[in-house]
Amino acid sequence: QVQFVESGGGSVQPGGSLRLSCAASGNTFSLYGMGWYRQAPGKQREWVAGIKIPVGITAYAESVKGRFTISRNSAFNTVFLQMDSLAPEDTAVYYCNRVNDLRQLYGSPLPRDNWGQGTQVTVSS
Repeated sequence: QVQFVESGGGSVQPGGSLRLSCAASGNTFSLYGMGWYRQAPGKQREWVAGIKIPVGITAYAESVKGRFTISRNSAFNTVFLQMDSLAPEDTAVYYCNRVNDLRQLYGSPLPRDNWGQGTQVTVSS
């Protein structure tokens, strides 16, 4: 089993930036990849980005492409989400989770369980 702990959220103005981190612990050698997801108030959880470990292939939702960048550290146990040009519609709780195959790398289906606490991102003027 792999556990994930997200951090780095906060409040920023539109156009600002934040960098989220996701630390994985446990049997990280079993990971195919990791992904970032978010859930805004009153909305379903949605996929944001994914990265294959250790190759580094990345994928992004259309809504964040060109603004967000997913990356991983050299130990392959931490994944980052650099978020630039943030907009109010990016406000959500952001989560990370494992990616089990190529379909999940590109966002579907979402993981069924093993969700962490998430980290709140608020974009407001």
